[in-house]
Amino acid sequence: MSNGLDKETLDLTLEALRDFTSSRLPEKKILELDATEEFPIDIVREMCGAELGIQLLFIPEEFEGMGGGAFDVYRVCEELARVDLGLATGVLATFLGSDPIIFGGTYEQKKLWMTRIALEGLLMAYGATEPEAGSDLAALRTVAEPVMEDGDVKGYRITGNKQWISNGGYADLYSILARAPGGPSWFVVEKDTPGLSHGKPEDKHGIRASNTATVSLEDVYVDADRLVGGVEGQGLIQAQLVFGYTRLMVAAFGLGAGWAALDRAIPYSVGRIQGGTPLSEKQGYTHKLIVPHAVMLEASRAYIEETAERIDGGDDNLNTEGAIAKYLATEAGNLAADAAIQALGGYGYTREYMVEKIKRDARITRIYEGTSEIMEMTICRDRWQMHLKTHGRFYHDMAREMEQLHAGQAQVGAGTAALCLHGLAELLEVARKQRLTRNQHVLFRLGEIIAWAEGAASLARRAVRAVRGELNEKAHDRFQAETLAAFGRIFARDAAMKLASEGMRWIGSMIPEPEAIQLEKQIMIPQIYRAQAGLMEDMNLAADILYERHSG
Repeated sequence: MSNGLDKETLDLTLEALRDFTSSRLPEKKILELDATEEFPIDIVREMCGAELGIQLLFIPEEFEGMGGGAFDVYRVCEELARVDLGLATGVLATFLGSDPIIFGGTYEQKKLWMTRIALEGLLMAYGATEPEAGSDLAALRTVAEPVMEDGDVKGYRITGNKQWISNGGYADLYSILARAPGGPSWFVVEKDTPGLSHGKPEDKHGIRASNTATVSLEDVYVDADRLVGGVEGQGLIQAQLVFGYTRLMVAAFGLGAGWAALDRAIPYSVGRIQGGTPLSEKQGYTHKLIVPHAVMLEASRAYIEETAERIDGGDDNLNTEGAIAKYLATEAGNLAADAAIQALGGYGYTREYMVEKIKRDARITRIYEGTSEIMEMTICRDRWQMHLKTHGRFYHDMAREMEQLHAGQAQVGAGTAALCLHGLAELLEVARKQRLTRNQHVLFRLGEIIAWAEGAASLARRAVRAVRGELNEKAHDRFQAETLAAFGRIFARDAAMKLASEGMRWIGSMIPEPEAIQLEKQIMIPQIYRAQAGLMEDMNLAADILYERHSG
């Protein structure tokens, strides 16, 4: 990816997107689309037309695009999700469908297809998932058989079925993953190609304004130049190259949906009087239904922005970071949306109010582009390898970085994050010595703890950068340095408590009692408990800031 747009261009793009959606997609229209399960194809094509040209964002400048980077795409994806996650999914499908070409295509293929997408506003679909394989791309049943002429491969005949394909019924182009003789490979297939068909739209729980359909290929012929990259067997490698990037987009969806829900619950509670005072002044409301979710969302934002910066800086091996960003943000978004329904009470449960729809929509973010469980496994597996490779130093080193931050900026929660990270290193080492990772569930729970611990470190770093005036100029700027510091302190305490409770529950419970007692000391449980001091004051401060009773 490139460094992307300058701040002015990004701001203008976001403003144009807001203007377009506010005029073309008022809440009444969005609720109608949800109720009728209608994919607003005309609006989506307008978004990819001359008026807005949203697809230009992810297309390199040399192919008539804007050359946006990962940071720009995150900001736009979040904004789209705040409007409607179904619409956002329809746009994402073109982003996603073009990724195999961008990351794995030949120059000629990129020039042909990306230029056409830019100039013609073509919609794409990403045809990877299959009925039997699910997220296991290596278990492909779709096959691509070479068609030979004079000893050379003239083309391929593709046969198979794809399921849960966004834009499946409307795409102009399909990226299809199929098993060629040389291994899994991507192919570009145009609509109306003989043998290509799609099923009726799926009747979905949420994102009902998106089109999701099965796609069938029966002896579909494509020329050899439709093989992405021109070499068979590169499909899984090409898919892996983009996971860090595409999962960042879905993370932004979780972030946008979560804030869309909270930003409806906050004003509701100001006007809702109970027992003579607004709900917004009751800790039982704010400290349970608002503050924790705002903090989780901003922790995930910190991780998203760090990862986006690294991608734009040329680091192209960030599958683990993409998984952590997606896990934190989509879990946070779902919890925030659920809390918003609770916050509105009976009103929140009715389809007249947007939070009910947002909750149904947000649910998919924990499933597509890899389920939360796949994220947990990916996170633990990859960080487990880092633990072994560094002889247990990986998280101790990260903890020492936090200690250095704490020495200079004691107010951002870095000291508590350091406790969490030191404890995580010890927990992983005990799991190694006792061979506890043979239990899959232990791997999953370690993946969750790792995500929270790294999220705490990321939010602390973001708070310090805000204090120093060193945030990315394109960073989301809703909250000032003091707010980020308070959020950092709260989230670090939560992460440390998760380490203490879940660590002892799943690791401590599987080792002899004397060693479990020793583990309590190794992961510094007494210090973690003492670090909770000041939590209520920080919750009060965060509530005051969110309700604009305090500047910060």
